[in-house]
Amino acid sequence: MLTSFNTSTHEEEDEQETHANQRTRLDVVCRNRNIDSRHAAAAAAAFVISQSDRNTQVDVNVDVDEDTSLRLLLNCANLIHQSDFTAARRLLSVVSTNTSAQPPELSGADRVAQQFASALSIRLNHLSLSFSLQPPPSQPNPDDLQSCYLSLNKITPFLRFCHLTANQAILEAVDRRQPLHILDFDTMHGVQWPPLMHAIAERADPNQPPSLRITGTGTDLDILRRTGERLKTFADTLGLRFQFHPLLLIPPNRIGTGSSTLSASCTQNISPSTFQLHPGETLAVNCVLFLHTLLKDNGDDDEVRSFLQAIKTMNPAVVTIAEREASHNSSRFLQRFMEALEHYAAIFDTLEATLPPNNYERLLLENIWFGREIADIVAGEGRCRQERHERFDRWEHLMKTSDFTSVPSSPFALSQAKLLLRLHYPSEGYQLQMIKDSLFLGWKTNPLFSVSSWH
Repeated sequence: MLTSFNTSTHEEEDEQETHANQRTRLDVVCRNRNIDSRHAAAAAAAFVISQSDRNTQVDVNVDVDEDTSLRLLLNCANLIHQSDFTAARRLLSVVSTNTSAQPPELSGADRVAQQFASALSIRLNHLSLSFSLQPPPSQPNPDDLQSCYLSLNKITPFLRFCHLTANQAILEAVDRRQPLHILDFDTMHGVQWPPLMHAIAERADPNQPPSLRITGTGTDLDILRRTGERLKTFADTLGLRFQFHPLLLIPPNRIGTGSSTLSASCTQNISPSTFQLHPGETLAVNCVLFLHTLLKDNGDDDEVRSFLQAIKTMNPAVVTIAEREASHNSSRFLQRFMEALEHYAAIFDTLEATLPPNNYERLLLENIWFGREIADIVAGEGRCRQERHERFDRWEHLMKTSDFTSVPSSPFALSQAKLLLRLHYPSEGYQLQMIKDSLFLGWKTNPLFSVSSWH
């Protein structure tokens, strides 16, 4: 039986805490964007219209500063939380009207506001139709998502930071031991592996060609096969003995959806025999932006624990984990919204600081890749929601309670990440930190991604 979406028991008890969190979250967002306090006051004044007089008609042509749109969005989310859908629509119309220009003419703040306004509109529509459990927002074309993934790897440091740092952890853990077998979960296009293959070839004894085997998992067998062919061609140029084994991990009811999310039935059959482990191999397990796909609603992490237990039985030399440094898995809509607004405001800020406003790949990422994620977090609910990012502390707890021990990131890994940013993504806003033996990439005061390794 579907439960009613608008529950108010524990949320009413935490009302004061929620408002305090709202103020804190927005103070952080505004401080990072250098928003003038007068603009914040203007946004607060605009919110009064929905608090003092519910029947007041909002002038949708009101002059709203670009950065105050973020505050208006949070006020709108609060109205939805209070089930005041009429006032929410009025306030949402203000934001939508003032961010209605074409993206090249909009600032980064307006662009992220545009995506959140769209997501809130989807949520309002579902609630108005009395859906107690929202279906997931419509998914973009799989070809568009593939193109966006490659653009994400090209024009932002996010994937390259994760891949570079994980690769370095693997190199240091295996320490020239041969042959090497990597279990790569959610391989996508395999863009992580050419740099590692090159490093392995450079370190090898000329009289003994190195051997590498990658088992790549994913939800599209055709993409996996093409990825394997490209990697094999590259390995041949290096004189590297190489094998690639594609492994489809997808439940029957998601075949053909284009989703990269793996469900419970995927990990129940994971065992050493699944991956054809060979005697004498040195095993590395790579989980870049993967573990969060195994989380479920209401803090259910049984799937992750089962997966980690299965990996533990294989006795890998190293397990590398990269995840978003964000908390988007709360069952409470308002808390999830505040976290998402802070996180994606920082993401869009990085794009504005490093790319021209009319850059085509930037537009693709904002509207398709990140827009899809925002819609899922804001408009999706229950088991329909797929983007369930958690902060490093959660992953650290899960790894340690699964009997894994942290392997400290090396000073060389930190230096390498700094070089990546300096050469390819020069901006004073990007920050690197070593915390709890792990590397964090952030923007100004917002940590965005973490990479850790375990044994």
